[in-house]
Amino acid sequence: MMGNQAQVVEQLSRSAHKRQTKLSRLLSLLEAHRGEQHIIALQNFPDPDAISSAMAHRLISAEYGIDVDIVYDGMISHQENLAMVRLLDIELKRYHKEMDLRKYQGSVFIDNQGTTTTLTEYLREAGIKPLIVVDHHERQGILEPEFSDIRKIGATATIYTEYIRDGALTLDRSNPNHVRLCTALVHGLRSETNGLIKAREEDFLAAAFLARFVDQSLLSEILNVRRSRVVMDVIRAALENREIRENYSISGVGYLRYEDRDAIPQAADFLLTEENVHTAVVYGIIRDGERESIVGSLRTSKVTLNIDEFLKSALGKDQQGNFFGGGKHDAGGFEIPIGFLSGAYDDEYSKQKWRIYDAQVKRKILDKIGFEGAAKTARLTEE
Repeated sequence: MMGNQAQVVEQLSRSAHKRQTKLSRLLSLLEAHRGEQHIIALQNFPDPDAISSAMAHRLISAEYGIDVDIVYDGMISHQENLAMVRLLDIELKRYHKEMDLRKYQGSVFIDNQGTTTTLTEYLREAGIKPLIVVDHHERQGILEPEFSDIRKIGATATIYTEYIRDGALTLDRSNPNHVRLCTALVHGLRSETNGLIKAREEDFLAAAFLARFVDQSLLSEILNVRRSRVVMDVIRAALENREIRENYSISGVGYLRYEDRDAIPQAADFLLTEENVHTAVVYGIIRDGERESIVGSLRTSKVTLNIDEFLKSALGKDQQGNFFGGGKHDAGGFEIPIGFLSGAYDDEYSKQKWRIYDAQVKRKILDKIGFEGAAKTARLTEE
């Protein structure tokens, strides 16, 4: 028994040393860039984990006189995310073509590694070098920053909470900015770990540290926002169109507006609640003007399923070598540009196009599963 206790103490000591080393390197980098202006590049559709972690990075950077803009090139459409931004008064900037990226001296990628944001290419074209990457997804190898902290952990919010706990920021319960930050971090942490059900030891410790600074009434308001009618309609379509093969539930929901994209992961979450289903995949064609792409989400409760490898292997890469999909231990997503065939014409053309893409996505996923006769499962009949 004593031997086991000694091993635990030694393991905790090593973990604390690694954290301090990482934090020391991060703070040294911020000191070296004191007084600069940086951009935080979030994924195109930011989630609570990304938004709260970006808030933390901005406050930590302010200690070094660094002015930080949090930017995304997409939309915030999930009802909880909208409530979070509004109730916690979070300042975010949506990218537009007139925005001068050259005013920034460095870029920071939080809760992503440049594969889920179109800002990556814009920043590269503007000559803005990546300084920092902090993320909890599988390594993507796209960026070469001066500092990176990529861990297999429940949430990026957990990493930033550890930074704060280890001295990056001194929290004050009477400071409203600190209260809003901790409330956001708890929401990001719980949303990324399915209400702490999938949390690891580090996530629970982070939540415990933040608890005394959280505004519980604001957090309750964020969590009790109701689903929109559009989300309910997409969930209904996912239920009606789903095919279940070997505990996988696969469903195409047709065409969606760009601003309704966040309904897809919510539908995948819902399909995962069905009895005897361990993995749910929901996808649709997202229309953004004349540009279209297939967007999908994967959710799983199967601990042995490597989501990142599954999606990369099933869906492949584009001509530049970038994978269409990826993820972390229990969730993932994919986006496949339609390209030449983009655009809405008449209803019959749209129906034919959807049937082809619906069949192709199903076939690739079923082939990856190893379901015999996957090609026969695609339904190309008239609606």
